[in-house]
Amino acid sequence: MHAPASATAPIPARHVAAVFIGNGLEFYDFLSYAIFAVYIGRTFFPAEAPGISLLLSTATFGIGFVARPVGGIVLGNLGDRIGRKPTMLISFTLMGVGMAGLALTPSYAAIGMAAPVLVLCFRLVQGFALGGEVGPTTAYMIEAAPAARRGLYGSMQYATQDGAIVVAALTGVLLSAILTEQQLQQWGWRIAFLLGVAIVPFGLLLRRGLPETLRAADDAALAPDVTAGDIGLPSRLRPHLRVIVCGLVMLASTTVGSYVLTYMTSYALDTLHMTAGTAFVVPVVTSGLAVVFEPASGALSDRFGRKPVMMLCYLLTLIVVLPCFWAIVHFHSALALYAGMGLISILFSLATPPVLIALTESLPRRIRSGLVAMVYAFSISIFGGSTQFVITWLIHATGNAMAPAFYWVVAIAIGLAMMGLMPESAPVKTGKTVLD
Repeated sequence: MHAPASATAPIPARHVAAVFIGNGLEFYDFLSYAIFAVYIGRTFFPAEAPGISLLLSTATFGIGFVARPVGGIVLGNLGDRIGRKPTMLISFTLMGVGMAGLALTPSYAAIGMAAPVLVLCFRLVQGFALGGEVGPTTAYMIEAAPAARRGLYGSMQYATQDGAIVVAALTGVLLSAILTEQQLQQWGWRIAFLLGVAIVPFGLLLRRGLPETLRAADDAALAPDVTAGDIGLPSRLRPHLRVIVCGLVMLASTTVGSYVLTYMTSYALDTLHMTAGTAFVVPVVTSGLAVVFEPASGALSDRFGRKPVMMLCYLLTLIVVLPCFWAIVHFHSALALYAGMGLISILFSLATPPVLIALTESLPRRIRSGLVAMVYAFSISIFGGSTQFVITWLIHATGNAMAPAFYWVVAIAIGLAMMGLMPESAPVKTGKTVLD
């Protein structure tokens, strides 16, 4: 293991940027599936009944989340034992393998049932990799940050994810502009995945030069061996149980919102019956705004505290979701779609970063990577993996295009209640400037 960076020495900006960029590259690989779910469904899950192909495709998208808790446990814990850097290299390599496999899998028409089976296997590999990515990278971001900027640095976990969605969506917009619908369906969507494969070596190169933020050998020695079933684990977790439970529920709530927003491309295509060009612009608008407002949220939480920022903005999100979806369904225009989802995205982007930041900086260094990875992975696997499937099923079962809004409002209300119970962790409120 490389020598760790000292507790006081600042991490060079180029190294922090390498973590940000690498995180975005890995999420591009995973989330591109959601952007092209309609075409993937037709390629690997052909069905005569309307909507069934998309339903099967979103179900397979959800399968990728099944492996995320396993990745969170194995790789997250590894980040506490051997360091953040080597674990990030492992997860990135695995993501590249999954992405390449998905891009090169022949269609159902070519190899029959082997096609959806292979897609499922490669999604599991991707899920395992991403489950182990968030814990080490978020821990690294928080540990590399000056105390007064932990919120800003930590918010880049979300900003880079949304940056990845913007890139994937712009790829979709470009492909839909230069290819016919038939070409996009037959092979065009694979180009986006192969681009993700091509940038994997670049991401590995960026991460190889990182310094380590796990401060000393005894940091790793104190880390509980989750994979081996350390009998001391319950006693280690007991002091942090409130933070863990609050973090789990809040992340579950925000995950529902994130994947409703990600679903809007398929929603525009399958439910609103808009053109591919119009549909692919939706995540460009929502995620483009998120890239701007998520760092602003982190900076605001550094100044005013984590709880005030996330609770106020989450309450405002709760207020606007139903009216915005009503306008989208009622007016059925691209303008209504972009304006409604844009407003929701701004408020939601201001609300969400302090959730993960508060969870990460509230946990001690020796178990931070593993616990953040596990809490995040379990909440994501249950609700991220199911949200798109559930709302697709609700729309087709009820015939009500407002179904995503109703589902999201319930999730917001639950998350808002839990935010009130989360302890404040911002140095500006606690006076604590040194991370344990």
